Amino acid sequence: MSLVKSKQRVADHGEVFTPAWMVEAMLDLVKDETERIDSRFLEPACGSGNFMIQILRRKLAAVELKYGKSDFERRHYALLGLMCIYGIELLADNIAECRANMLEVFSEYLNLEETDDLYFAASHVLLQNIEHGDALTMRDQGGEPITFSEWGYLGKGKYQRRDFRFDVLTGSSAFSAEGSLFADLGKHEIFVPVKTHLPMTLRELAALQAPAMSAKSSA
Repeated sequence: MSLVKSKQRVADHGEVFTPAWMVEAMLDLVKDETERIDSRFLEPACGSGNFMIQILRRKLAAVELKYGKSDFERRHYALLGLMCIYGIELLADNIAECRANMLEVFSEYLNLEETDDLYFAASHVLLQNIEHGDALTMRDQGGEPITFSEWGYLGKGKYQRRDFRFDVLTGSSAFSAEGSLFADLGKHEIFVPVKTHLPMTLRELAALQAPAMSAKSSA
């Protein structure tokens, strides 16, 4: 794989892709976390997904090891692994590639057809988790604050979604840092979600995919 798409993109955006060997070496520095299904990762300049794809592969390997004998649990925990990976990217073509690459890896692991509810649910999750925006300004392409969905698996096929503003989460991290003067404010009411959704099944998540895709693509 070429490390640049064009010299102009390097000049305009500093776009250079990380080689596969370096991705693996860097992920090995946090190996235990990359192999934990519910650990959360954010790539603030995700490009076409070099890091995110390898994190997903590691999470899916963990799913197979722990839940491979139960198709129900395997499918639901695989989606949870996908739900815990986030990205921000400035360039629209990279966003499209990243989402497509992640969906391809996920679908191949579960041998999904494009008509499968899980395929649509995964597509919806990727639309929420991979944001078209600027990680430095913490704004999306429309100038609005970037919002991420925190997903949790409640068991028995149901998921919980809570939405948080990225800039608030960043502030929360600073406040709760060990030794910080404001450490006791780590759970202050300002750090509550902007929205908490009702628990949803795979089918309900899948049903959201079409309108969500339309809204995101027209933004």
